[in-house]
Amino acid sequence: MDHFPTNWGNPRAENVDSYNTYPVASHIGTVPHSVQQIAGYGHTNGHPTSHTQSPVVTGTSVLGLKFKGGVIMAADNLASYGSLARFRDVERLHQVADFTVLGASGDMSDYQYVKNLIDSQMIKEYNADDGHTLATPNIYEYLWRVMYNRRSKMNPLWNTFVLGGVHKGERFLGAIDLKGTPYQAASIATGFGSHLAQPILRKELETLGGEDQISEEQAVKIMKKCMMVLFYRDARSMNKFQLAKITEEGVTISEPMSVETEWGFAENIRGYGA
Repeated sequence: MDHFPTNWGNPRAENVDSYNTYPVASHIGTVPHSVQQIAGYGHTNGHPTSHTQSPVVTGTSVLGLKFKGGVIMAADNLASYGSLARFRDVERLHQVADFTVLGASGDMSDYQYVKNLIDSQMIKEYNADDGHTLATPNIYEYLWRVMYNRRSKMNPLWNTFVLGGVHKGERFLGAIDLKGTPYQAASIATGFGSHLAQPILRKELETLGGEDQISEEQAVKIMKKCMMVLFYRDARSMNKFQLAKITEEGVTISEPMSVETEWGFAENIRGYGA
C-alpha cells in the first residue's frame, strides 16, 4: 500500500514508487520530495545525506608533557561507540617518524584518515631519496594546514591532535584542534583531560621547577597519576592506556598498562542515585 496520499490515484511508475529502488536515471528535480527522503537524497542539492559531522566512534583525552631530555605522551585504549565502551584495544598513539608521535582524540575514522595521509607523505619523502626527512615541526605544519583546509571547507576533521617529538636536540609538543588552531606548550591535554589533567600537569611543572627539571621517572609518575584521575572522573575513559616516550634515542611506545585504583570510599557516598 502506498502511504503517501499525494500519490493515491496516480499510476505507479519507477520514478514515483516509494518501495522501489531510488531512481537512477531520473533527474532529481522530477523525483517527489517524499521519495528523495526515502532514497537518501539531501534536502535540495541532490546529494546523499552526509553524517561526517556526527562522530560515532570517538576517543577521549590525550596528554603530553615535556621533561628533561624528551617528551612523554599518554592515551587510553578505548574507542567509545556513543556512550558504549565498545572498542577496548585501540591504539591512539602512532609513531609517524623516527622522533615523532601522533596522538588523537575525537572521531576515530577521521584519525585513521589523517594517519594514512601522514604515512603517505612519509613514504613520498622516503622515495625522494634526497637525504631529507620530515621532522616533527614539518609534520606539525602539514597537519595544521590539513586541519585548517578542512575547516575552511566547512567540513572539519572531528579531532584534536597532539604531536610530540624531538628535533635537533629541541623538544616539541603541540596540539591542533578541529578548527585548525595550533597551540604549543610544555603540557597539553585534550578532551576532558583539559579540565581534569591539565591542572595537575601545570601544578607539577610549577612545583618541580619547569620542564627542564623533570626527570623521565617523574614524568612517568605524573602521567600515571593523570590517567588514574581521568579513569575516576571521565566516563569515556578506561584503566588501560599506553605511554609514549620520545627522546634523542628514538621513540618508545609501551604495551597497554593500568594503574591501581581504590573504590572502597564509594560505599559511603550518597546521592546521584546511590
